Amino acid sequence: MLELGKAGSAGCEAGVRPVLRDGAVVATLRASNWKEAATAVVGDRAWVFAKRSGELTARWASEPEDAARLRARRTSWWRGTWALDLAGTPLAAERSSWWGSRYRFLSGGRVVAETGSTGGWSPRPTLDAGDDLPLDSRVFLLWIALVLGRRDQAASTAAVAGGAAAAGGS
Repeated sequence: MLELGKAGSAGCEAGVRPVLRDGAVVATLRASNWKEAATAVVGDRAWVFAKRSGELTARWASEPEDAARLRARRTSWWRGTWALDLAGTPLAAERSSWWGSRYRFLSGGRVVAETGSTGGWSPRPTLDAGDDLPLDSRVFLLWIALVLGRRDQAASTAAVAGGAAAAGGS
């Protein structure tokens, strides 16, 4: 299982989050706090993760900005489904439940990965996936879990704020 560590922990510089497997750093992620973008280092390769034209994409840092080796696009907002292309490997993503930010990734109807969280006051995304999925792809899926968790958090905060405003609160 992969876990996104706290920024600046496990020997990473401030603002850089370690990607941990059994407590060992296997990659790093520097995620933007203000937009859906990040840079990741997996082994000796640097990746650029971004939102472009409604899709979440990943490309090697050395490639042109319009390149995309990995991509995910929402197929249904209401159902929370996504279609992914991981370097030629198609996956489907769906919510594991209506009430959480957990997703499962399927290939031909078989679950190949599933997101979760560490729990506690400051939950961090986790990804449970087999080794048959390349580490680069697993780090991309972990970043997607981070993005979708942030979207869900923003939506619930907006709903609470909207309810308070409607009730005459401040």
